[in-house]
Amino acid sequence: MSQSISQPDSTRITLEKSANYRDSYANSVQVRLSLWDFFLVFGTLEQETADHVRVDNFQGIYLSPQQAKALANVLQHNVAQYEQNFGPISLDGPGVQRFVIPATGPIH
Repeated sequence: MSQSISQPDSTRITLEKSANYRDSYANSVQVRLSLWDFFLVFGTLEQETADHVRVDNFQGIYLSPQQAKALANVLQHNVAQYEQNFGPISLDGPGVQRFVIPATGPIH
């Protein structure tokens, strides 16, 4: 399946899904960084007991610092658009879990 997009400068972009493309759900994202890369690790988080959380990581993605900044800008724009349409997103209250998972070693 492909999709074509035309840009204001007349550049045409064709989006293709590779053979190993997949959609997944993540409610956990860990970010590790080095001088050259950002490394995003996606997973699913499950609260097993009151004092134990399990995260099953399933995908790691390396981004250049430039792509990481572009992604941050796109996410910021889309979150603002979401909140304009559906109301504020709260990071407090039940159902929101924040854990600090220490980075495990350098990325290359």
